Parts: sequence; structure tokens; C-alpha cells
Amino acid sequence: MKKLSLFIGAILFSTLFYRQNVGLNLTLFSLITFLVLSIYNPKSFKNRRTITLGFLYFITAISIFFYQSTLSIVANYVAFFTLVGSVSQHKSSIYINWINGLYTFIAGFFHRNFSVLENEQKVKPKKSIDYVQWIKIIGIPLVVLIIFISLYKNGNPVFNDLISKIDFSFLNFQWILFAALGYYLLYNISTPISIDPATEIDLTTNNYLNKIENFSIENTKKENQLGIILISLLNVLIVIFLITDFSFLFSSNDFRASIFSSQVHDGINALIASIIIAIIIILYFFRGNLNFYRENKTLKLLSYTWIVLNIILVANTAVKDYQYIYYFGLTYKRIGVLVYLLLTVIGLITTSIKVMQIKNFWYLLRVNTITAFAVLIICCTINWDKHITSYNLNYAKAIDFNYLINLSNNNTLLLKSYSDHLVLNSENKRLVTNKYNNYLNELKTRNWQELTYDNFKKELK
Repeated sequence: MKKLSLFIGAILFSTLFYRQNVGLNLTLFSLITFLVLSIYNPKSFKNRRTITLGFLYFITAISIFFYQSTLSIVANYVAFFTLVGSVSQHKSSIYINWINGLYTFIAGFFHRNFSVLENEQKVKPKKSIDYVQWIKIIGIPLVVLIIFISLYKNGNPVFNDLISKIDFSFLNFQWILFAALGYYLLYNISTPISIDPATEIDLTTNNYLNKIENFSIENTKKENQLGIILISLLNVLIVIFLITDFSFLFSSNDFRASIFSSQVHDGINALIASIIIAIIIILYFFRGNLNFYRENKTLKLLSYTWIVLNIILVANTAVKDYQYIYYFGLTYKRIGVLVYLLLTVIGLITTSIKVMQIKNFWYLLRVNTITAFAVLIICCTINWDKHITSYNLNYAKAIDFNYLINLSNNNTLLLKSYSDHLVLNSENKRLVTNKYNNYLNELKTRNWQELTYDNFKKELK
């Protein structure tokens, strides 16, 4: 039953993806993946975390069916590796899941069928495969079947017509190779692999720092003094920067796109550098013994203050980005700035928790990678092109119509509706009509494997 599922899966893989673009096929493949994993690893799917990751993986596949966006495809790949890695070891961190999932997907066959024996220091196959027997049970029945079909065709015209109607033109050598690739990939993920020692180290490493006995009080005191002076100066500096930045923000009446662009992008660059340096400095001072030093309260308070000031700096940059969006509309870069600012705030909050609860670097890595994964999954379920178009057409003070035209086809129907109900100049109307007609032609020429939600919309019929 297990081997049969792989053969069926391989045939479906080639049928779904051979010379096809992504669409319905990737959604169906997610079901095949889920079935293969559950058939080979039934115990793993009794775990709530693995079931949740399987659900998230399927959501990304559904998002591709609806939007066919690059973001949803990337999210689908990431969710796929996360799910496979979770099946290999559900207790490991998400970044270890990614490593295990990717390694399993690429090299699972070779890992399981060949092992390096430590004593002999050479590679030996774990078990021999009777290829002759496989050739017999596949080749002999196939040859005999072809012979009898030829005989029956000559003896029965009805049977001959029936056989003649069967079209095997899609079964070419490349299609068979693609099916073999599908079998190889499905075989790889059927029994996911945990890479040691990375997985073992992750499982045995907790999120807390341990106190070192008999550490030098004198050295720790000096480090505490250095930290107080350094972070105090940085707090003063960031306060001065915020005051000057706020004064510019509220006094400036220049709403040119170039000014806003410079302010937002320069602010983001400064923010990236300052946040990274801030976290590195805090991690350095609270990397070990200083966490357990009794006189570290002032340094902790200064660190919390610095984190809060950095969050204010993030909020200030978010206000600039919002003003940029208010006057000149949404774009992917402006949305990306907001997503980055959200992740930055979460990173600063987790850094403060690390200091407060004496956690280690691995805590930050684990929490923030999970957060980034969750944000990626959420973002892939949103039709950004449609929302960008809707906002810019209805609320933006200035519209870059060429930008909207150059977005993906996810906004085509909205642009067409806008063009039909509101007055556009002749050039913009022509651009919308061309985009709409090209999209209709694309939808009509799609194979069933490439179908998306728009193929079933009544507006297109």
C-alpha cells in the first residue's frame, strides 16, 4: 500500500506539473504530500503541532489557487519544508525544521539507502534491491499485455476502435523522467530525516542562561560600569535624534514624493543599522555573568529605556511611511516597510524579555523565526495587488496609473470595473482594456492543471 501510494503520487506529479504553470496543480500536490506523509508517518499526525503546520501548508496552496502570487509560492515552499521537518522531529525549533525538511527533500533517498559505517569508514548499502525481480514483475506482464491487445484488435473491430481512442501521446520519455523525479521526491519526504548533531543540539538546548559559579565580581563590576556609560550616552543620542526628527516631521510642508521617499528610505536604513547594533550591544552585555550581578538594575533600566526609545523611533518611521502612503498611494515597498517595522518591534520586545527573564540567544532565534514564519503565512493569504489598486484609486492623492497596470493580473478585474464605471483618459482606458483582454486570453488557454479562482468567476464568462 505504501509503495503503491508513491507510484500513484509519481504519476500524478508528472500529470500535474509536466509543462504546466502553477495553479490548481500545486493545491492538489499539497494534498498528495499530506497523504504520503500521513500514510508513512501516522504517529506524527497525532501531534497538534504537525497537524497545524499541515493546515498552514494547505492554506498557502489555496492562496496560490486564488492569487498565484510570488509571495504565496514562496510561502508554500517554506511551509512545505517546515511540515516535512516537523514530521522528522516535531519538538525541534522551526529553523531546524527548515534544515531537516530541505535536506530530506534533496537527499532523503541517499541518506536512507546508504550509510557510512564508522568502524569500516566506507559506504555500504543498507539493503540490496532485487532489480531483476522488479523488471520481471513489471516488464513481463507489460509485454504480454501488449501482445494480447494486438491480437484482440485484429479479431474485434469494436475493441480495435476502443483501443484506438485511447490517447497515450502525453506519455513520452520526458514525461516518464518527470514521473521518476516525482517518485524520487515523494520517496525522499515519505520518511523525513533529522540531521545530527544540529537536531540533537537544538533539542538539548533550552532558552535560559545558566549561572557560572565563582565568576569574577571585579570584572563583572567593570563591565557593568562600561555598559551604564555606553547605553546612557546612546540614550541621550537617540533622544536628541528623535527631537530633531519630530521637529522636522511637524514643521515640514514639502510633500514632494522625492522628499518623502528620501526621508522614509534614509530613516529605514538608519533604523536597520541602529536596531541591529542595539540588539548586539544588549546581547553582549547580557550574555552571561552580568545577568546574575546584583548591581545590574541600573544597566537593565537603561537597556529597557533604550529599547523603548527604539520603538518610538520605529513608530516615527511608521508615521513617515503612512504619510508617504497617504499622499502617493500604496506600493509593495511601502507595505514592506510596515511589515519590517512590525517585525522590528517584535524583535525589540523579545530582546527586552530576554533581558528580563535571563534568556539566551537561542530564545531570540526561536521566537523571531516563528514570528517571521507566521507573518509570511498571513501575508500570502492577502491579495495585495487588489488592495493596493483599490486604495490608490479611492484614497491616494496622486495615482501612478502605470504602476497599477504593471502589477500582476490579480487587479485586472478591479481595474476593468473602475474603467467601466468612472471616466478615465483615453490612454489609461486603452491600457486597462489591453490588460483585461490579454488576461482573458490567458485564462482561456490554461490547461486544467493551471486553473485558478479567476477561471470560475462569472464576470469572465
